[in-house]
Amino acid sequence: MRFTAQEEYGLRCLLEIARSPDDCVTIPQVAKRQALTTAYVAKLLRCLRRVGLVDSVRGQKGGFRLARSADQVDLHTILTSLGGRFYSAEHCRRYGGGEANPCPSRRDCSIRTLWAFVDGVLSDALRNATLADLLEPEKTVGDILRGAAKPPG
Repeated sequence: MRFTAQEEYGLRCLLEIARSPDDCVTIPQVAKRQALTTAYVAKLLRCLRRVGLVDSVRGQKGGFRLARSADQVDLHTILTSLGGRFYSAEHCRRYGGGEANPCPSRRDCSIRTLWAFVDGVLSDALRNATLADLLEPEKTVGDILRGAAKPPG
């Protein structure tokens, strides 16, 4: 499994903003701290602003800030807004080989069931973890995430 660069860096940008809850953070500040180009950070922050995760503030002390507190932003919302779900039912329609060459497993597919299950477990774990959780020290985050990833059943 892989996450896209957009998901990874978008999450890092949000963390930079979340680390300064009382101040606005500028694109150049985020870019410098995360070793990214200002153009790429601007693109990511536009995407995050469109989905309502950050607000932009004009003026001399302007920049970006979280649209709501970090403890009210779940990781599932962040990652799906940056890149979509891990798996969706559309996958089989998109990659099934088309009408001329349909997937031979289209009627009974154990792999489709596997990906749907993994997507559900991943989505549940991400919904139970917040941006605020990622502001904690690494060991604490590990403990939080283990608690968020509740075993199925």
